[in-house]
Amino acid sequence: MIETKNLTKTFDNFTAVDSLDLKIETGEFFGLLGPNGAGKTTTISLLSTLLLPTKGEILIDGQKLTRNRPDLKRKISVITQEYSMRQDMNMDEIMEYQGRLYFMPRKEIKHRTEELLEFCDLIKFRKRTVRKLSGGMKRKLMVCRALLTDPEILLLDEPTAGMDALSRRQMWNLLRKLNGKNLTILLTTHYMEEAQNLCSRVALMDHGKLEEVNTPAGLIDSLGNYTVDEFAGDETHSHYFHSREEAIAYLSGLSGQASLRETTLEDVFVERAGRHLMPS
Repeated sequence: MIETKNLTKTFDNFTAVDSLDLKIETGEFFGLLGPNGAGKTTTISLLSTLLLPTKGEILIDGQKLTRNRPDLKRKISVITQEYSMRQDMNMDEIMEYQGRLYFMPRKEIKHRTEELLEFCDLIKFRKRTVRKLSGGMKRKLMVCRALLTDPEILLLDEPTAGMDALSRRQMWNLLRKLNGKNLTILLTTHYMEEAQNLCSRVALMDHGKLEEVNTPAGLIDSLGNYTVDEFAGDETHSHYFHSREEAIAYLSGLSGQASLRETTLEDVFVERAGRHLMPS
């Protein structure tokens, strides 16, 4: 389990993460959502010990996480937004280099590499250098590299940024399979469909503060499960209803162009952003 208590990070006079109290259960697929500047990436950096907290603490299975706890740090792997791999290395070389950084025996590196490249459907591309890989393949290779040390927690910061729709869906399937093996996953994303499809719970953040923790379904239900979009010129006005009957009744009373659909997590995010999640 991951737990943060009063987790705070300030840079000079700017507070990036403000008194964050979170509990993420073992084996959970958890999402951090919020506009740019909400504190999501800073939170990931704190959990990975890349940054140190100004105040508060992080507990992994009840033990305080610090840079001096390699046993706890080894439980965590991170996949960042940026491609952080040597362009002239092939997949086998990337994996071997990562394994040596963690002093893994060569035999274990070879076995895990074979296993992970097969699992991620990359085995036939193993001799291709990074510069010749597609964006989706690079992301999958980053997943393989992160899993080499057999972590218990995977931190993902915008893992599908820049991917096309097909590659994004393939990554979703891969992450579902990993979570099915009881890997705890913490995801930051700007793709609300991604969070709605993958996460069992999500946290809404704004200006470093925790706004709400709920299931995607719970957040959608709080807004209304049915949406009537009313089109007026260049603008769209959305109206939310808790029952389909209410939505149809409202729709039938409109004279202009409109449509009925199910509410999504993106609707929740947009409504919250319009009220109080707007970045400064």
